[in-house]
Amino acid sequence: MSSMEKSYNLHDQTLRFVDREDEMDFLCEEFAPPRAEMSCGHAVTPMSLTNWCRRLLEEGKSKFVCGQPNCNKEWPYVEVRKMALLTPKEREYFESTMAKNAAREYFNSKTCPGCQFLVTRKDESNLSVRCQICTVKKRRPYDFCWQCLKEWRGQPNGNHCDNDGCINEALKTLRTCPEIVFESIKNVRGCPSIRACPTCGSLLEHTSKYCKSIVCPRCKVKFCFVCLKIMTECTKTSGPYQPCSSRVAPRQTSIPVWHR
Repeated sequence: MSSMEKSYNLHDQTLRFVDREDEMDFLCEEFAPPRAEMSCGHAVTPMSLTNWCRRLLEEGKSKFVCGQPNCNKEWPYVEVRKMALLTPKEREYFESTMAKNAAREYFNSKTCPGCQFLVTRKDESNLSVRCQICTVKKRRPYDFCWQCLKEWRGQPNGNHCDNDGCINEALKTLRTCPEIVFESIKNVRGCPSIRACPTCGSLLEHTSKYCKSIVCPRCKVKFCFVCLKIMTECTKTSGPYQPCSSRVAPRQTSIPVWHR
């Protein structure tokens, strides 16, 4: 165990210790025991729990939900803080990021580059957003780019404005990521290793192990990584370890918008 790795104190009687695999260790980092049980019943180590919750924050979440499929249990922050053994620096990052993500999640807001006030985007398919405060102050329409956060340049389009460096990084990743070679599924060629969830648009990477399905941690929808159909539709014509009858879906050229 490295000197930086956090570990539970076996004498802590407030924890329920279990002799099971670490169920939040999705990257197979094999953190050292002991392992303790969360309120949802799944086993964690402080390191795996910290990494999973940090991933949720980096994805824009403001709440912490168990990452196991079919478990929608939300963990209170006080539980996460205790079970992850968060350091003061980690607490500061978690709490400030939670607040920022909550504002973006509930209000779909970003800071206007002109006035530094939060602006809410009403149309999620349009990158050009008008700031009413700047429009009044400047006495002209003031639009900014939701992607690069600069004043809008050029004609409205789906992927970027005309400012230098305005690139949709998610689309770039989908376009340039390498192809995947499944370990358990034969005769599947040309499948990208990263896909945008067809329901909510989150970028997901398959481990290449096990079957072709994947569960999106954001929207909890299970879909086929190969053909991009909902898994219940895909398995009507092919098994989970078989090539899809509709073949490999091409590389995605747009990010699906989640209509909640």
